Amino acid sequence: MAKRLPQWLKKRISCGTVATERILSGYRLNTVCVSACCPNRGECFSKGEATFMILGRVCSRNCRFCAVQKGTPLPVDKDEPFRIACAVREMNLNYVVITSVTRDDLPDGGAEQFVEVSRKLREEFNGIGIELLIPDLQGNWNALRKIVQEDISVLAHNLETVERLYPDARPGADYQRSLTLLKIAKEESSDLLTKSGLMLGLGETEKEVLRTMEDLRRASCDLLTLGQYLQPGPAQLEVKEFITPDKFEQYRKNALEMGFLGVASGPFVRSSYNAGQMYYEWKRTITEDMTQSVSDGV
Repeated sequence: MAKRLPQWLKKRISCGTVATERILSGYRLNTVCVSACCPNRGECFSKGEATFMILGRVCSRNCRFCAVQKGTPLPVDKDEPFRIACAVREMNLNYVVITSVTRDDLPDGGAEQFVEVSRKLREEFNGIGIELLIPDLQGNWNALRKIVQEDISVLAHNLETVERLYPDARPGADYQRSLTLLKIAKEESSDLLTKSGLMLGLGETEKEVLRTMEDLRRASCDLLTLGQYLQPGPAQLEVKEFITPDKFEQYRKNALEMGFLGVASGPFVRSSYNAGQMYYEWKRTITEDMTQSVSDGV
């Protein structure tokens, strides 16, 4: 088992997080940054960024890689969309990532709350980028369609790991169901960017990683993130391997060759880490391509 952190996984602690923490605390908002013990928390908070986690901080599932609290969730907080909008205004964000705990206790898996948050943000902020990182909704595709119909920039859903490791790492989840979610989202809105992410270092093989990328492309997934799994605590799965930066770079090139429109691959990459940067880089590329086509007379 891999124990000691290699040099490339040692990160300088960021300062200047107090202002972000004050805003989040003041509006009684949860973040995946804190709940999932993200190693980038200090960096993002110091830049005034955070990934909002709606529907409480208690998850109805027991994924063995995740530090988010497990148990019986509280009722849905109807005031949450308003408080998120207030925080977004105070943080002066132009791109917002919203995720949630898994809520298998709700018939729609929490889809309505994603819809309400999206609508509130659109109502308050013209032109803001909105990325929704959603759970699998237990395969409730009608609930998924309600989310996809909203005016959002990116619909994300993480596979997290390769299919073979699902029974151990993601009990309650289903690999094919997650692929189907991404496929249906794209079918419902062909212009919507879809995104998924993988954690590496749980014991997967290179062949399995490449096969998973291919599965995502067959589901028409546009954007991909690849990052190093780090054990958040003794109750979670141990790290089996520390993936080298060179290997992450190889996977990035592999993914681009497969047709992904954007790929973030590196030890500290997480699904919502620099998410706005990935989106706006894609948007800039599209604009440049269109401008070039016009100038070429296409």
